[in-house]
Amino acid sequence: MEYRAAEQAIMARGVEWDFDPTLDRIRALMELLGDPQKAYPIIHIAGTNGKTSTARMTESLLRARNLRVGRYTSPHLATIRERISVDGEPLSEERFTEVYEDIAPYLELIDAKAGRISFFETLTAMAFAAFADAPVDVAVIETGMGGTWDATNVGDGTVAVITPISLDHTDRLGPDVETISKEKAGIIKPGSTTILTQQPLPAAEVLVRRAADVGATVAREGLEFGVLHRELGMGGQLLQLKGLKGVYEDVFLPLYGAHHASNAVAALAAVEALSAGDEPLGDDLVKQAFAEVTSPGRLEVVRRGPTVLIDAAHNPGGMEATLDALSESFQFTRLIAVVASMGDKDVDAILELLEPVVEELVVTRNSSPRSLEPEDLADRAAGVFGAERVHVAERLDDAIDQAIALADQGDEFGSGVLITGSVVTAGDARVLLKADK
Repeated sequence: MEYRAAEQAIMARGVEWDFDPTLDRIRALMELLGDPQKAYPIIHIAGTNGKTSTARMTESLLRARNLRVGRYTSPHLATIRERISVDGEPLSEERFTEVYEDIAPYLELIDAKAGRISFFETLTAMAFAAFADAPVDVAVIETGMGGTWDATNVGDGTVAVITPISLDHTDRLGPDVETISKEKAGIIKPGSTTILTQQPLPAAEVLVRRAADVGATVAREGLEFGVLHRELGMGGQLLQLKGLKGVYEDVFLPLYGAHHASNAVAALAAVEALSAGDEPLGDDLVKQAFAEVTSPGRLEVVRRGPTVLIDAAHNPGGMEATLDALSESFQFTRLIAVVASMGDKDVDAILELLEPVVEELVVTRNSSPRSLEPEDLADRAAGVFGAERVHVAERLDDAIDQAIALADQGDEFGSGVLITGSVVTAGDARVLLKADK
């Protein structure tokens, strides 16, 4: 089988955002595969925002300890293979295809007996199988959506990390933070260690109660671990971090914003919790690991003069964190935004957050069939920005060109362009701007 055929077969299994609250199919599939998810310890990550960045930082720390690491994240920016990484690299096309071919006969068995295995369940099974076959020493697993009923929850995390919870996927996970938190709390397993970042009070109460109910140990940001100090640095920030086993000084993180500092210390606490003994990880190891971290599509600078940034923020919580980091780290005198968003997102709240910061807005579509039509997005944006500040482009490449031209009308070094609104938008923009070249 060729790689493209494998990719198409997986995509044909149904869209990722379909929500079906059952683990029966994936459990049956994993049993047929020999339960590969039990072959290694798991650091399991759930939350609304920051999961992928936290996963990448966790992976970097583990690899700095000379461990072989499997990382499973979603969604992808450019290629589906990004979701399954071993040794810091996505599976090659050849290896991805081999893993799919290995599990394909078992997919058909479950299809016939328990109902059709979905796109996300297929990729989850592939990840667990690939990690067992590698074999990896540790797997870092990000939930797709929610927690309790997420396909990844067939794996029992030795450590569970809960990143900040806010409103997203409310039609599937629940109408408020408390309800959403109950779903995400499902990854907290008996006897595990739970790493909690700063949470809204209703979320914190739900998460701590779940940990108490199942006998999990809880470590909370701001109490057992946290960011003691941070200051801006060239290309990122300089941090003093308090982990569970030590304090780490002068840690450079090449990412922007307080939210990424929080993600970093959560990753640090997770790796410490997984480590035996009471000894800290070591200053040099932590510095090396964080200095090498990348998080594509997260306030990523892809061009200068004017500065062009790509960010995957797609809900109000994520956009608020992005704009806080933007105002702290970039002193733009003129900011133009390019926005393409999915139709099921809280677009109005995102636009309201952007309005005080953005001078002019270019709305467009991304490559997803779920993308909101530019004309519809323009109508909603006009109600927030005023029609005179809103421009429409039918294609993302044209929107980017238009935004750069608008930015060029200001000071070359004081102007910026922010491309945002969706992970798909971020991925499309990275391809168009050749961010990986």
